[in-house]
Amino acid sequence: MPRTDDAPHVAAQAVPAEFPWGDVWGQYAAVETLRAAASDPAALSHAWLITGPPGSGRSTLAYAFAAALVADSPGDENAMRQVLAGTHPDVTALRTDKVIITIAEARALVERSYFAPSAGRYRVIVVEDADRMVERTSNVLLKALEEPPEQTVWILCAPSEADLLPTIRSRVRSLRLREPDVADVARLISLRTGVDAQIAEQAARHAQRHIGMAQRLATDDAARRRRDETLRAVLGVRGVSDAVDVAGRIIQAATDDAKALTAERDAAERASLLRTVGVAEGQAVPPALRTQISALEDEQKKRATRSLRDGIDRVLTDLQSLFRDVVMLQFGRGDALINAELRDELSALADAWPQARTLVVLDHLAETRQSLERNVAPLLALESLLVTVTSGRTP
Repeated sequence: MPRTDDAPHVAAQAVPAEFPWGDVWGQYAAVETLRAAASDPAALSHAWLITGPPGSGRSTLAYAFAAALVADSPGDENAMRQVLAGTHPDVTALRTDKVIITIAEARALVERSYFAPSAGRYRVIVVEDADRMVERTSNVLLKALEEPPEQTVWILCAPSEADLLPTIRSRVRSLRLREPDVADVARLISLRTGVDAQIAEQAARHAQRHIGMAQRLATDDAARRRRDETLRAVLGVRGVSDAVDVAGRIIQAATDDAKALTAERDAAERASLLRTVGVAEGQAVPPALRTQISALEDEQKKRATRSLRDGIDRVLTDLQSLFRDVVMLQFGRGDALINAELRDELSALADAWPQARTLVVLDHLAETRQSLERNVAPLLALESLLVTVTSGRTP
């Protein structure tokens, strides 16, 4: 049976700063487990699953572990820097901006896993967002995880063990990360960005301790403003027409945000492909090359879809925090609000609504998430949600 290592939920300890673990924040127990495994073959499992909430540093820890595995010695910083830069030949990483990881991508990983390491001690396969594999794709990995070559190590990352099939879970050693405290994340954001401590604390709280999102909120005035405007707009919904209007604005904002995040990358990828095939900027694409351009555009569309879904999911996360705060106030717990800046508005809502109505809204928020995963039109899903907010009843 696979082993499970639970990092204790205690105050974050400073991770030793020696390379390559210095960028891992607040996961002392997990670092010690992986450091020992990297240095002692007897303690090393050949398939790992690193789980933890979004923003807990799963990927950062995975690549630090990969760097320690590849290095010939703890002092082999050149090899470790190559791993962290994504250029080491013995580390294969799968990151996806699409909705799911495809069978073709999984098969390519399995094929790669049987190559002997060319420069380091091990060949390492890192799969970020392993929860984006459907059952058929997961089955492609099973034999490779069960009987990997002696010098191959798999590292999977996912929010929780429940996000993967039992057959996958049974073939890995699971390492659960602790969720950092707001104060931990705020200190990290201040150190990384130099922002004021008050802004860092607010960003960490609003991001619900998601390090990446907290850093964006702390350094992006527009992102902070959009979040505040969205929550206030939802609190202002008073009827069906308001629900339709606010849902449309949320979808438009998420769409614009997704375009801003992907447009520059899309253009750079297209320019790079054209240079590779010898087509000058502004020159017409020859018919023989149009298939390659179409394939790239298809990939970019899938990435844009994923980016939009992620943006809407962030909005739903923010709305869950809003109505979670209302429930806390209704039960007399106003000491740990995520949206403390809206205390007056939330207190008024808590007094006006029965607890059952707030719980109905929270339930529908969870159902909206599930609907979006089933490819329900985002606008219709949000309109339905906001009608529930204004009526207290599920449509």
